[in-house]
Amino acid sequence: MLRVLAVDDEEPALAELLYLLRADPRVRAAEGATDANEALRRIGHALDSGGDDAGFIDVLFLDIQMAGLTGLDVARLLAGFAKPPMIVFVTAHEDFAVQAFDLKAVDYVLKPVRRERLAEAVRRVAEQAAVARPAVDLSADRIPVELGGVTRLVAVADITYAEAQGDYARLHTADASHLVRIPLTTLEERWQPHGFVRIHRSHLVALHRIDELRLDGGGMSVRIGDAELAVSRRHASRVRELLMRRAGG
Repeated sequence: MLRVLAVDDEEPALAELLYLLRADPRVRAAEGATDANEALRRIGHALDSGGDDAGFIDVLFLDIQMAGLTGLDVARLLAGFAKPPMIVFVTAHEDFAVQAFDLKAVDYVLKPVRRERLAEAVRRVAEQAAVARPAVDLSADRIPVELGGVTRLVAVADITYAEAQGDYARLHTADASHLVRIPLTTLEERWQPHGFVRIHRSHLVALHRIDELRLDGGGMSVRIGDAELAVSRRHASRVRELLMRRAGG
C-alpha cells in the first residue's frame, strides 16, 4: 500500500486532498505539508531512514504554484536523489503539463480535484510501485506481490511457472498472474530447492505442476493447466530426465 505526502500551501485545498487520499483503500498513510521546504525535510528524513521504514514516502501529490519553492523546483531537486518518491502534480493550471511530464511525473491532476480523477492517479502510482519494489527474500516459502495497490503474500507452492519479461518475471498461479521485479535467472537459482526447473530462456516451471510432456516433430513442450510451453533443445534432456525420475519415484 502507498505512503503519501501531499504538499499545498493552501490549507483548505490540502485538507480536501488528504480527505480524498485517506479514503482510498490503496493508500496506507497520507500526511500533509504546507510548503516545499517542509516537504523536502520530510523526504530527506524518510530516505535516510531506509526504504522499509514506516515513514518512507512512495509518492508526492504536489501543488505547483506555492510561495517560495514551486512544485517544479521540488521535482527538479528530487531528481538528484538516489531513490526519490514518485510525483503527481495537483494544480489549477494547465500550462505546466509539458514541464511536469519532462520531470517524469506519474500524473497531472487539475483542480478542483474530482474523486474519480484522483482515484485514477492513485491507480497509476500503485501500478508503478508494484514493479518498482526492491528484491525480496526468495528463499522464503512466500513472496510478496502487489495487487491493486495491496501487498499480498503468494505461496511459492502455488506458483505453476514463471515467465521472463526483461528484468521482471511474471509469476503464474492456477487463477492469476503477478509481475515482480526479479530476473528469471535469480528465481532459477533460488527456487531449485522448491522443485523449479528451467525449460527455456523464457520459462521456469514447477516440475510437480507439469501435467503432460509432448513430443511433436522433434520438438518438445510441456502442458501446465491450459498453458503449453516450449522446451528448448538445450534443456530438453534435463527436463525429460527429471520427469522420468519423478514418475519412477
